[in-house]
Amino acid sequence: MSNKLKILVPVKRVIDFAIKPRINKAGTGVDTKGVKFSMNPFCDIALEESLRLKEANKGLVEKIHAVSIGPTKAQDILRTALAKGADSTTLVDVGDEEVEPLAVAKLLQKVVEKEQSNLVILGKQAIDDDSNQTGQILAGLLNWPQATFASKVEVEGDNVKVTREVDGGSDTLSAKLPMIITTDLRLNEPRYASLPNIMKAKKKPLEKLKASDLGIELSKRLKTLKLEEPASREAGIKVDSVDELVAKLKEAKAI
Repeated sequence: MSNKLKILVPVKRVIDFAIKPRINKAGTGVDTKGVKFSMNPFCDIALEESLRLKEANKGLVEKIHAVSIGPTKAQDILRTALAKGADSTTLVDVGDEEVEPLAVAKLLQKVVEKEQSNLVILGKQAIDDDSNQTGQILAGLLNWPQATFASKVEVEGDNVKVTREVDGGSDTLSAKLPMIITTDLRLNEPRYASLPNIMKAKKKPLEKLKASDLGIELSKRLKTLKLEEPASREAGIKVDSVDELVAKLKEAKAI
């Protein structure tokens, strides 16, 4: 296998992380009308890591290909990916249909084969559904090694060393290419796209496909029964001393 990296970076269009989502009147999902959308933050981190690998190791990365599975409007985040430094992009247009992680992974498997990718770097989860499944399912479908929740990535030849965030601290894995890496928050801080590069990205080619072009049927396996806001919490109180704290806890029958 060539030591040159052909990196695939899946990116998802989600409601901007700074906006508080509102549940729709039917209670079946989140209201998406009139809200700002942007690239999923974990996907942005995955893209940044790919760009850093390319910049830090001249000649190591042959190509960075960004792919998004979503509505026609997801072209916007692919243009952002191009403006930041991705070499090429593909939009798998699924309209307004919500695609479950298994179907996403099946589509990505086809794109991996089409692009002959040997490294997939993707966010550990999307902030809309919080499934945290796509990377793991994709590794299973491809039968590739995987390193999830990456906080550091080092590539030497066809060997990749990944430091992972785990509950007790950190864990370091080493695997041979090809492989899957999912990114955690502390891996890096993504760059901003410059205005000149945003303008240039508008003219770059963007491949558009349908799920059927890749031979994948988008069948539903999950059903959302109801969505509701978390119960509102009562305001807390401040105490001036340990004695008062103990008295309040006894009053609440907590001790």
